[in-house]
Amino acid sequence: MPSWTAPAVVTVAFALGLLWWDDARRSADVMDIRNSASDAVRNAEPVQPLPRAIEIDPRKVALGARLFHDPRLSADETVACASCHDLEAGGADGRKRPVGIAGRMGTMNTPTVLNSGFAFRQFWDGRAASLEEQIDGPLKSPLEMGSTWELVLERISADPEYRSAFEALYPAGIDEASVKDAIASFERSLITPDSRLDRHLRGETQALSPVEQRGYELFKQYGCIGCHQGVLLGGNMFQRLGIVRDYFADRGSIEIADLGRYNVTGDEADRHVFKVPSLRNVALTAPYFHDGSAETLQEAIRVMARYQLGREIPDPEVSSIAAFLEALTGELRSPL
Repeated sequence: MPSWTAPAVVTVAFALGLLWWDDARRSADVMDIRNSASDAVRNAEPVQPLPRAIEIDPRKVALGARLFHDPRLSADETVACASCHDLEAGGADGRKRPVGIAGRMGTMNTPTVLNSGFAFRQFWDGRAASLEEQIDGPLKSPLEMGSTWELVLERISADPEYRSAFEALYPAGIDEASVKDAIASFERSLITPDSRLDRHLRGETQALSPVEQRGYELFKQYGCIGCHQGVLLGGNMFQRLGIVRDYFADRGSIEIADLGRYNVTGDEADRHVFKVPSLRNVALTAPYFHDGSAETLQEAIRVMARYQLGREIPDPEVSSIAAFLEALTGELRSPL
């Protein structure tokens, strides 16, 4: 047995302590790396939850809500914004194409107004850069409201309640810019957070059923997530309808509206290119696509798989993906 002196014991203990500290530090480093990796995986999630609230002036929202539901904005005082954007029906109208004044039919399926403030562009062809700019489209269209700003401002100015509300909020009172701002403020307030997917993304492990969870995995595995990602699961890019197979050749009867963004830019590369729609609350907004040609989620999934991905998805997997899409229905909130 070696003879241990006090200095030797201290030296060995100190060395062992250094080794222990080094091991502990390396273990901590490993844990940090693992935690960082886990954070990276979470941060790499291609979908983000909607915010539960947004900062917006509730007085403007209330004024915008009244304007949004006021048919006096249309030429014959029969059509309001809410006529085609029913908030009780997913913010759309449930029709293949919208119906405007005098029963005139529009050219494209009505997109939802819900969560539209998060979209990078407005309209299927992306011709409006903001909600304020978007208002001109339906208001002036002879197929929708068929109105003019002169007529709208005249009618609103004749209403004492409108005059009082605008004077309290806008230095200029009632003008085109203030009316647009009020309506757009209301539309921005129409957020639908806390869908089952949102709750899942926030860490509620039981928020999605096994079928919905499987549908989400398939949604990502098949590549749907390539266009439908972000906070809206879409609404942040343009894409051609018919990447793998010619959708319009198969459908036939091509109309001007089918040219998509080409009608805005005149660029041949934009022919049949459209804004990718948000999938938020998609279970509430049938029929689907710019032409309203798909009546059900299952049909829409099959069409997208065939023309965008070049795949035929088995029926059980279609059902799982449809179940996931139904989990995107949120709770309509507004500061009102």
